[in-house]
Amino acid sequence: MRRLLSALAVTSCLLTGFPALTWAQGLPGFTLFSGVKSEDQLPFRLDFGGQANGWDRYILRIPTKKMKLAVAQFAITYPDYYKGTFDSKKIEVRVKGKAVKLSEVKWDKEGRLINIFPEEPVPAGSKVELVLSNVKNPSFGGTYYFSCQVLSPGDVPLLRYVGTWILSIN
Repeated sequence: MRRLLSALAVTSCLLTGFPALTWAQGLPGFTLFSGVKSEDQLPFRLDFGGQANGWDRYILRIPTKKMKLAVAQFAITYPDYYKGTFDSKKIEVRVKGKAVKLSEVKWDKEGRLINIFPEEPVPAGSKVELVLSNVKNPSFGGTYYFSCQVLSPGDVPLLRYVGTWILSIN
């Protein structure tokens, strides 16, 4: 009876540990010493594993609490040492899981800036995903800081900082 109870106790400890291990491997994970405040870190997902020199899809999320005002433009900046490429024809904005029509997407390679212009402003308080498909990851792995800024309609024409995605390419 004691062996059965001890085996049951060990098995239950192992089984309860698996979901925690799986959850810990989800992106963006726990970041130490990034220089970005934890409240400024934005969630994301790399659909194909973030392998160096591979093709990927970046799903860059903006939580509802960060969408305080309506948005007429999304601007994504990335560091000069990021040597990947983007397909501006394969960039979309999803609001609550549904694609939003875009009037224009501009990728400024020299300025390291992606500007996304929805046809209609994205309402405040929306859960937003910026989906970048057909991304060619850089040849060498590393940690890359992608920052998000937004422009609200009718507002002073200055971009407002929303947060930073900390992407790791292996």
